[in-house]
Amino acid sequence: MRVALVCKDKPDSLNIRLENRAAHLEHIRASGVVEMAGPFLDTAGTMCGSLVILEVETLAQAQDWAAADPYAKAGLFQSVEITEWKKVIG
Repeated sequence: MRVALVCKDKPDSLNIRLENRAAHLEHIRASGVVEMAGPFLDTAGTMCGSLVILEVETLAQAQDWAAADPYAKAGLFQSVEITEWKKVIG
């Protein structure tokens, strides 16, 4: 199943994102379950959240992946929405 993670950063937390970016990207690479991912941008073009699409067997696996993300462990996110997602185009 595909699962979308929609993560919104806490206000004024760009420094947390930048300090943990390398570890976050390694988590993506090492896990082998990320189909696509990238940051949301605010009107100034500054990173302010993340969209991550996972290919996993269960929703629990997606929740575990999200909990293990270095961004989450560093307290970057104000909110994380985890929802099953169906790819239709692309």
